[in-house]
Amino acid sequence: QVQLVESGGGLVQTGGSLRLSCAASGRTFSNNVMGWFRQAPGKEREFVAAISWSRSANYADSVKGRFTISRDNTKNTVYLQMNSLKAEDTAVYYCAARAATGTTPTRGGYAYWGQGTQVTVSS
Repeated sequence: QVQLVESGGGLVQTGGSLRLSCAASGRTFSNNVMGWFRQAPGKEREFVAAISWSRSANYADSVKGRFTISRDNTKNTVYLQMNSLKAEDTAVYYCAARAATGTTPTRGGYAYWGQGTQVTVSS
């Protein structure tokens, strides 16, 4: 089992920045692929970014060039640095983990989920 706890969400103006953190505990963290998903009101949960244990990253087209995913295996933590935020980035952001290899954008590929953290971007 892997337990995931997100933090760092909040209210920010358009063009601003936020950094989300996800602290993992339980099974060996360094072997897991870690991902971030988000869900806006009335919409499906969608892929944002994922990172492998070797720090190979995958991003959704909508966030490329603005968001950066990183991980610190010594702290069992994954981060999502979000810059140039837009109103359409407003959502609950979820941290996810999978034991298999591959930074898949498929929601079903992740077995473990955090409780989510709200990000609101105001214009």
